[in-house]
Amino acid sequence: MALMGLLMAIAMVFATVGSVRVARHRVTSAADLSALAAARLAVIDPEGACDRASTLAEQNGVELTRCTLTGDVVDVWTALSISVPLSGRRTVTGRSRAAPADPSSIAEVR
Repeated sequence: MALMGLLMAIAMVFATVGSVRVARHRVTSAADLSALAAARLAVIDPEGACDRASTLAEQNGVELTRCTLTGDVVDVWTALSISVPLSGRRTVTGRSRAAPADPSSIAEVR
């Protein structure tokens, strides 16, 4: 019986670590995608760049907590609140920075 309890506890720890890792990947991927989308617009529509990043973050199930545009470089911070057993609610954060590789090529794509 004690062995069964120990195995259940170990399984719960692995499941918790796995779900936190998935949340971490989700929030960083959403930050990356949002930053890339905003960087694409940074040259042609600087006012709408962070709005696009926010929309994309929401579509990926995370919250855009901060977006800054310096020249054509975009910094994006995202967050996702998760419930961790025995620890309660925790917030997983992600950050990404992006800029267009060649601003002239972006204007041509539009």
